[in-house]
Amino acid sequence: MNLGGSIRINKFGVLIITILLVFLVYYISTGKSRNSNYALNKNPNEVNLRKLLIGSIQAAQRGGLEVVEVSKSPDFNVQSKGKTKEGANDPVTDADFRSHCVMASGLHRIFPKLKIISEEDGEGKSCPDVKLFDLDPTVIHESSNVPDEIVGIEDVTVWIDPLDATQEYTENLFMYVTTMVCVAIKGVPTIGVIHNPFTKKTVWAWADKTVSEPLNVIKRDEDVKHPVVIVSRSHSGNVNILAKDVFGKNSHIIPAGGAGYKVLQVLHNNATAYLHSTAIKKWDICAGNAILAAIGGRMTTQQNQDISYSDKDSYVNEHGLLATAVGGVHELYIKKLIEHQKTLH
Repeated sequence: MNLGGSIRINKFGVLIITILLVFLVYYISTGKSRNSNYALNKNPNEVNLRKLLIGSIQAAQRGGLEVVEVSKSPDFNVQSKGKTKEGANDPVTDADFRSHCVMASGLHRIFPKLKIISEEDGEGKSCPDVKLFDLDPTVIHESSNVPDEIVGIEDVTVWIDPLDATQEYTENLFMYVTTMVCVAIKGVPTIGVIHNPFTKKTVWAWADKTVSEPLNVIKRDEDVKHPVVIVSRSHSGNVNILAKDVFGKNSHIIPAGGAGYKVLQVLHNNATAYLHSTAIKKWDICAGNAILAAIGGRMTTQQNQDISYSDKDSYVNEHGLLATAVGGVHELYIKKLIEHQKTLH
């Protein structure tokens, strides 16, 4: 055995290994850069609406986790914001605040200059130890063709409802509960997300671009001979009388909680129209408005006016609303509503 012999180094092998190491380092570094650019909005003065759609879906789902978690506790810490104009109690819970913190803070970290209007903004509570998130493109199903579209940050307003149907939530009527995000461009509802935290089902749409899978397979019901009208169970005002007067004594009226839930019933053909006759906050209806627009439906005031969601407008829609999943049905129903209003004056 020759232990004192020399070791011959293969120069070609060393070269190959060196090249592979260089490529590996480059791939890792650029991969991190790509992930960083995807997780955070690259230019704070611009918004990629594809990324904002993804972030909005995640925000609604992450907020929903907080809503479910609080529901497991023996005490929701129910408080009251006061009374509505109709005298109904307007409750708020720990779930509202925790969901708000996750949704608003999560979106603000990715889009720092984004204008976000949340139902719980005015409560003045801080968000300690908030659970943030990075963008996860897998929340959009693979069959969706979602384009990259860049818009100026000044044109974008995001409306958040961290817990829709709080009254029903305090009564353990969880089927009515949703978390919602809406993206308005120059006041026009464009992207809408409605998530039910307890069924873990999410419906979303980007007007004129794409919709979530369940909405693609639903056949729209244009039968207006047998109206099924869904209305509020806790902020009803005179809506039950109004529905019967406008759509006929044989109309079927469904009282339900939550604006998000009621829009979902219209989307899934369980109701032909959603009718509301009292004032309603815009974070309650913006997401539903965007989704209905994306499938060819409409949501308007009872005077057939489009609702603006600019941050410069009032946060309250004072003129009631009518929402349908089919444009032709909306035209017929809104005509009946306007004719009924004329008979009262």
